[in-house]
Amino acid sequence: MADWIPDLSRSDRPRYVALADAIAEDVTAGRLAAGDRLPPQRALAKALDIDFTTVARGYVEAQKRGLVESRVGQGTFVLRQRREPPRPVGPAMVDLTMNLPPEPDDPVLLQRMQQGLAEVGRDLVGLLRYQSFGGAPADKAAALGWLGRRGLAPAPERVFVTPGAHAALLGILTLLAKPGEVVLCEALTYPGLRALAARLRLDLVGLPMDEEGIVPDALAQACRALRPRALYLNPTLHNPTTLTLPAPRREALAEVVRGHGVPLIEDDAYGFIPPEGPPPFAALAPELTWHVAGLAKCIGAGLRAAYVVAPEARAGWPFAAVLRAGNVMASPLTVALATRWIEDGTADALLRFIREESAARQKIAAEVLAQAQLPPGSVRADPLAFNLWLELPQPWSRAAFAQHMQASGGQATGGQGGAIGVVGSDVFAADGRPPEAVRICLGGPVDRATLRGALDYMAHTLADSPAAAATVL
Repeated sequence: MADWIPDLSRSDRPRYVALADAIAEDVTAGRLAAGDRLPPQRALAKALDIDFTTVARGYVEAQKRGLVESRVGQGTFVLRQRREPPRPVGPAMVDLTMNLPPEPDDPVLLQRMQQGLAEVGRDLVGLLRYQSFGGAPADKAAALGWLGRRGLAPAPERVFVTPGAHAALLGILTLLAKPGEVVLCEALTYPGLRALAARLRLDLVGLPMDEEGIVPDALAQACRALRPRALYLNPTLHNPTTLTLPAPRREALAEVVRGHGVPLIEDDAYGFIPPEGPPPFAALAPELTWHVAGLAKCIGAGLRAAYVVAPEARAGWPFAAVLRAGNVMASPLTVALATRWIEDGTADALLRFIREESAARQKIAAEVLAQAQLPPGSVRADPLAFNLWLELPQPWSRAAFAQHMQASGGQATGGQGGAIGVVGSDVFAADGRPPEAVRICLGGPVDRATLRGALDYMAHTLADSPAAAATVL
């Protein structure tokens, strides 16, 4: 309906929300039918005398609600609405458990992403075929260009395009260690590593950390005493503590592993988030380092692709065989989209958005949690991290705090029921006693207002004792 012009003057909500509301209202009333084409965004903006981006955001909001769909090059169309019986309204979950990048909502960026997807689809038949393992020449070229942002320039035969960092880590661990052998890591480490080590029956040993990461002397002692098969590190925006190892500490650790000949697995999941940072271990000790550059955290969690740099070309041969046995190949469709976005600059635009939005959310978290007047050092965060690490004040325990958030966090949204999900330190502790701490994630689909409400409730809770907080249940 090219002549559809809604009346937004009756709503006191933001214009883009009012536009989505008007679409919903007219669909329900039958004034808009399935298949109707909405006016072009610029034309409607002119007719309503509002900014083009406001209309674009309104169409995106309507798409999120399942009211319309956008077809590249054709326009925006009303979707058929499914008629379902009313469902009982359950508690809403404010999920702060998953360490995801913030989701883009800028209409211009979303349109750019969709355009890239449409371009990739032009060769859809070719992308449905089996591909050679490790990446086609165009994909390897994109990988090399991407890795160059981290100061890496490996020979192409050392680079492999893989189906995600998790699959790559599984392949590397399978190659380096046998059941019962020792793999070293940070005392607090990525839960996925713990799961992989358990699956492969490896002996995972966590090493003491200070404010700059693993203590070099502790690493040297473990290398002498335990004869480890590998050292795993997540050195930039460490999950869960958000710590980034400074250059001198990286050089000291590289010197230790070089002296003992211990392979180093560098999980660089967040390495591309800081625009500038310390050099990766793959640049300091390339002859020992397996560098894993996943795209899930710096572009999107659903983009299951990762670039792996092997220490040398010969080390890549058995790695390719292990990964091929388990995965056959990375999805050509996924990899082609990653290549397209890297080549046309969309990946860089996504990185800029993620940095800006992460910084804004970290600022909100710092402002809100300051109300709790926590002991100095209780909150560990980085302006570009997707999460923060909260060391709980006494007498709070991690179990009591997580349970309270789960049971009564709905009060953060006006007492309508619900829960706030956080992750206790148990899942990160490689061995030993977990600290009384939780990880709170700030990214993913949650919006700023919801995030602020959840953090506000946390600050209020932390200002009380567990016994006093329990009275609100």
